[in-house]
Amino acid sequence: MKIFQALWYAMKALARLVMVGVAMAVLGTGPAHATAVDKAAVPGTVQVEVVGKGLPLLMIPGLNSSAEVWRETCLALKNVQCHLVQLPGFAGAAAAHPRPADFLPAMRDELLDYLQAQQLSKVAVIGHSLGGVLAMQLALKAPDAVGPLVIVDSLPFYAAVMNPQATTQNVGMMAGQLREGLLAADEASFNARNDATAKVLTRSTQHLPELQRWGRDSDRTSMADAMYSMLVRDLREDIAGIHTPVLVLGSWAAYQSMGGTEASTRAQFQAQYAKLPGVQIEMSAQGYHFLMWDDPRWLQEQLRRFLAAHS
Repeated sequence: MKIFQALWYAMKALARLVMVGVAMAVLGTGPAHATAVDKAAVPGTVQVEVVGKGLPLLMIPGLNSSAEVWRETCLALKNVQCHLVQLPGFAGAAAAHPRPADFLPAMRDELLDYLQAQQLSKVAVIGHSLGGVLAMQLALKAPDAVGPLVIVDSLPFYAAVMNPQATTQNVGMMAGQLREGLLAADEASFNARNDATAKVLTRSTQHLPELQRWGRDSDRTSMADAMYSMLVRDLREDIAGIHTPVLVLGSWAAYQSMGGTEASTRAQFQAQYAKLPGVQIEMSAQGYHFLMWDDPRWLQEQLRRFLAAHS
């Protein structure tokens, strides 16, 4: 199927940034944390697990990812209270019902409702991939609720990676075709491409089997709706309205075999974040898309320094 082949190539091209962000984090060793589960009562809504005590961190996973993607990072930090987010439809979580008209704004508003219910203001937000896009949307809609942002391997306008001439006006048809191709693919083709794509998302052989399984366990309609919602939204101009400190952590090593360099990837990030006042961009030397596994010490140290400077 030509459309699904196009989707596969798009997914591969964006592997370090998005598409099949499925994952499992290993608990490992780390500081002792108390855990409390604060979950929405209704399946199919945003679920949150609260871990530890200290500086509140709202930690948002990416497309198809479980909240577990952030657990290892959370346990490695000291004096923090992690609010681990599970988005509906991803990694086996119940899909949203009724189906949101627009996935990302619906998730943004649920997260803002959660912050209000928990009486959290100026909370630090850490988002990976699609979660990074959500972090920016949270800061734009509710600046009083959101404090410092850490955006992990995410961009304000993903469609421009596939086509530098992309605009919100001309990307809709392409994004729609990708969505329909994803939904129409037979199970065997979908699983084969899902498993192959996962291999370029992380260099960790330890995490790869679970990464692949979580992609298979995600609700395909939720996946397609979330991908479409992200592709048609261009935040490159809007982010000029974000005035909280922002740290962007990027990856490039997965593209080294295809001629990618740290300099060329950094330039892409700088171009997309050009309108964001005071943004700090750092590039991992060895991590793929899942920096929390592929370059964990580097990522954790970046978080410690940034949060200490801006808490």
